[in-house]
Order: sequence, then structure tokens, then C-alpha cells
Amino acid sequence: MSETDIVKHRSEIVFLYDAVDANPNGNPLSGSNRPRIDPVTKQAIVTDVRLKRYLRDQLEDDGHGVYITSSRDSEFAKTREEMLKEAVGVTDAADVDESAFDGFLANAADARYFGATLAIDTDDDEMIAAIEDQLPDHLTGPVQFSPGKTLHPVELNEEYNSLTSVIGTQAEKEQGGFDLDDHRIKYGLIGFHGLVDEHGAPDTNLSETDVKRLDTLCWRAIKNQTITRSKVGQEPRLYIRVEYADERFHIGGLTHELDLDEDDADTRSYRTIQDVTLDVSRLLHRVEAHSNQIKTVHVVSDPALTTVVHGEEVNFIPELRDHLGSDAVREVDVYGEHEATLPRDAD
Repeated sequence: MSETDIVKHRSEIVFLYDAVDANPNGNPLSGSNRPRIDPVTKQAIVTDVRLKRYLRDQLEDDGHGVYITSSRDSEFAKTREEMLKEAVGVTDAADVDESAFDGFLANAADARYFGATLAIDTDDDEMIAAIEDQLPDHLTGPVQFSPGKTLHPVELNEEYNSLTSVIGTQAEKEQGGFDLDDHRIKYGLIGFHGLVDEHGAPDTNLSETDVKRLDTLCWRAIKNQTITRSKVGQEPRLYIRVEYADERFHIGGLTHELDLDEDDADTRSYRTIQDVTLDVSRLLHRVEAHSNQIKTVHVVSDPALTTVVHGEEVNFIPELRDHLGSDAVREVDVYGEHEATLPRDAD
């Protein structure tokens, strides 16, 4: 890859998706994989690891090489050694040379985004030893997300436990084939904050095309990768990537500039996106105040999400253009921007 392809501009990401009667991120340490909920604020929590798993799985479905892959069938699960060999793209220790690192990054899209731990404790694999001589022990990814939280308190829907208890037969229970632990939240609008660090991009060869791919990847990952029993019911609602013109600058904490409309009823009574009104007044004020430091805002907005500015309902993307100018706002065509989804070496 030429140096001109490497990311030059910092980006800040706001990503909202919601969950209806779902467990957006279970906590295995709870003993029953209950949703992660802040004990004080009662907000549901989704780790950045959970979001990155969705993104990795979507990359893999799109045909990109992924280092930290997840097999949906344990029979075919790969060891870390196998994944590393596959990512480097050689089959013999004698073929491992100084190009191994670039080969690894070319074949491991997730490592370009999120970094990876590459050290493997083994003394009896000549191939792995040769690869480790050429690769660092650890890569820090230039794309990072903070843990996500719902913008409001949530309630657990305990009725699912009662329902599964009624459906399960005594024989199923005795055979251990029926799981009564089915904990879900009734509704949650989850907000993630992300950052693309232009100074970390050269370490992983993160390209401008890679970053543009994020604009479709996040949306499609929630659409396509939340298809298991406890995850179905999740939909993307708002994606914003603020691409900055100035080096070493970003506004910071843009997700915290979003509010739920004060006239709404008790947020714990939310059940669908139709119950939610998102106040974007402070967000628009912040980005407008720094418009001279913003190159482009890349955005996708679900029409089902109601947005208001100072109590007045608005169409978010036209409103954003009013604040920043039409040339500064790019509406992402999630399914039409084919070049953003292609593997990097595809024709």
C-alpha cells in the first residue's frame, strides 16, 4: 500500500441502535447470562468487544480476511495458530520473510481496524516461530469504541422465563435440553462513541477505503449479525462519522450531546422506536460551533427515528446540512456503495 492511501484525518463516530425484547450483551459471569445493567443508573451496557464481534463477522461475510474469526460451528473452530498462518498467507516457514507483516495486515481486515495480540506461546511450530520473528507481539488498533450504554434506564422482561418454563416439558428439563434462563430487556436505545486515530493508522496500514467501509459496515452488521435467538430484535437507527480537517483534533463525547425529549413519558415504558424522541439540539450546536475544523460528516439516519431541535420535529440530515452546509454532509448509501464493501484486492 502506498503512503497516500493511509488515513490522514481523524474521525469521531456516533452510532445508535436499539433492542426490542432482546439481550444485547449478556454477562456470562452473572451465572445466567443476564443483560449487563448499571446498578445505579439502570442503563443497559454493551461492551466494545460485543460490537467489534458484530463488525468482524460482517467483514467475514463480506469476503474480507479476518484474524479473530468466530466459527458458528465448534467442529470447525480454528486455533490461534491456524488463524495466524492463514492471515499471513504462506504455507511454509521458508517463505516467511520481511513481507510477512504487510501480508498479515492485507489479509486481516479486523487487525487493521482494531489491532490484535499476536504472541503465541509455542515452542514446537517452526512456521509460527518464523512468523513471530517478523510480527510485533501486539498491535494497537486505530479504531476504538467506548462501551455502549442505553440513553435511558431499562427494564428486564422477566415474562420470558415464565413463558419458557410453561413451554418446556418435564422430559426436556430432565434431559438438560431446555434452558430456562432467558433474560431480556424490554427496550433499549444504545449509544456508542468511536474514534479513528490518524496517528495510529500507519501502524496497521488502515486505509481511507477501510474507514469509508465503516460507514456501511456498522449499519449492515447490526442488520445481519443479530440473528440469534437472544439478539434478534436489534436495528440500527443513527450513524454519524465526523471527519475532521485539522490534525490532532476532535470535539469528543458527541454521544453525550444526545438527549431524549423531556416531554416523553417515563423512559422505562419504552417498547419500540415509535416511543422515542431524540433531541439533537446540543449535538448540532457542538458540530456547528466547530464547523471550520470539520471536513465532512458522513451520516445514515433511519426515518423511523424521530428527532427534534428545541422541541420542533426535524428531518435530521437536512437539518444537519442547514447547520454545516450541504457540501459538508454526505448521506451514506449503505447498500449502494459497493466499493466500500469489497475486499481490498477485489476487482
